[in-house]
Parts: sequence; C-alpha cells; structure tokens
Amino acid sequence: MEQYEFKTDSAASRERLDVFLSTQQTEISRSRLKKLIIEGRVTVNGVVRPVGYKVREGDQVTLQVPAPVPLDTIAEPIPLDIIFEDEYLLALNKSAGIVVHPAPGHYTGTLVNALLYHCKDLSGIGGVERPGIVHRLDKDTSGLVLVAKTELAHNNLAAQFKKREIHKEYLAIVKGNVKKDTGSVHASIGRHKVHRKKMDTRASNGREASTEYQVVYRCKDWSYLKLWPKTGRTHQIRVHLASIHHPVIGDQLYGGKSPKLKMSRQALHAHRLELKHPVSGSDLSFNAPLPPDMDIFLQNHGYSLPEKIDTLPE
Repeated sequence: MEQYEFKTDSAASRERLDVFLSTQQTEISRSRLKKLIIEGRVTVNGVVRPVGYKVREGDQVTLQVPAPVPLDTIAEPIPLDIIFEDEYLLALNKSAGIVVHPAPGHYTGTLVNALLYHCKDLSGIGGVERPGIVHRLDKDTSGLVLVAKTELAHNNLAAQFKKREIHKEYLAIVKGNVKKDTGSVHASIGRHKVHRKKMDTRASNGREASTEYQVVYRCKDWSYLKLWPKTGRTHQIRVHLASIHHPVIGDQLYGGKSPKLKMSRQALHAHRLELKHPVSGSDLSFNAPLPPDMDIFLQNHGYSLPEKIDTLPE
C-alpha cells in the first residue's frame, strides 16, 4: 500500500476531486483514480468523499493506492522477437497463432505468459500486476505490438491511441483484383446480431470506423495492399475489406477462404508503428518485416518483394 498526501490551494478550489488528483501526479490514470475514490481509498480531511466532490482551498487530500494484485498467470520462457526495448517501453513482432491475453482455452502459451517471464520488473498497471499491453492483435494476425513497462508509459501510450496520434500501417493479401490504386472505407462497425464472434458494418450499434488503402500489386485473383486504419475497432481491417468484397485471404470468419489461394491464417500483418516516446517525447518508428508465410505466398504467385517495403510510394 502506498499513500500520498496533497493540500489544495486557491488555484485548485472548486475542482472535482478526481480532476484535482489527476493534476497532482501522472502515474495513475483518471479512470483508475475514479475507481479508487469509489472504493473509499481517497479522503478529504479524513472523510471519504464522492468523485464529484468539489475541493476547497486548504483541504487535505489523502490517496491510498493498494499494491498490485498478482495475475493468476504463470510466466513462461517463450521466445520473443523484440524490435525495441528500454525501461519504459517494449515493441515486439508477434507471430501469427499467438494469443495476446489468456482466455478460456488459452491459459498458457500467450504473449502475456511470455512477457511475465521476460519483464521481471513490470510495475502494476491499472491495479493488476500484468504486462501493460496497450493494444491488441487478433490471434492469427502477425506484427507489431506495444507493451508499456510502467503505468506512466501505459497512460501516455493509451492517450496517443485514443487521440489517433499513433500511425499504424498494415500489409494484407486480399481476394480479387482491387481496381482503384488508392481508396478508403468509411463504415461503422458493431457486433453482428446473429454471429456474436463476428463484427459487421450493418450493425445497429456500430461505431465510426475508417480505413485507407493503397494497392502495391494486383493480378486477376488477388491483390497486395498497404492499409492505414484511422480508428481501432475490433477486426476493423478484416471487416472493411470484406465489406468491399475483397476479404483477406485465409480469413475464414469473413469470407477469405479459397481453394486456389491457400493460407493457413489470415494474410494480415501489422508492419509499422510511428509514435512519440511516452517519456522523452522523441519520435519513434518501428517496422516488422513481412512474415515468411506471406512472403512465400507472394513469391509462389509471381510477386517479388523489393528489398524494403518502405520504399514503396506513399
């Protein structure tokens, strides 16, 4: 248990309790502070107050932060393909077939199991002792994943994602000849009303979603694309491509299965991330090379990769 003491001044007078606490420190997010207030772990002059309490000049505010609750997840010595690591941040290249978080049917062998073994000194993030994975990739999508190693880094990176300040680039092989050299899909995404594991652009509860794309190579039966999702909805790229009748090859959930164009998983790869370092603010750019299965598909079907995919025109 850690305890913090703050005294309000005239500048803070009449601020909401959660707002006041969020301005006094940067380690704990505002949503986490609200939970702590609701749990009674914040007092004003020795009295528990609600989230909306307006502080007054001279108030003595005490914040108690419980020790992180350990995850009931074992650390496993699973190899990680680390692109970058410092004391605040880790960027890695996830292989297809790896689940990010433990879930029913996948309690071991996940990215979290591997990170618990690799990162011996992870701080508690969000009140739970766990690797601070800031975003997710589907099990059968390969590519870049960011991990925050401190709560400060987690809060900053989460804010960058929320403000859409992190530039994401994907590579995909899709069914059919995509006629337009460049294009975009603007279609809201929500849970499918019948198939609950699927997302749908026609869902009544859909949320705004936008994806831009560029054709790298096309032929009669398939096309190779670069894509830039501008939002971060579940299955966004897969759903958007299926909605324009060019599902990702190998994507059995959204119509990408093909007897002629065989992939053992969806041919989708998170290739590049551009962001600000969560502490120094310096520009960072990470790249994960195309995985062997997608590379082999392209070569077997007549396309030769350039030395660097980055050299392709924007």
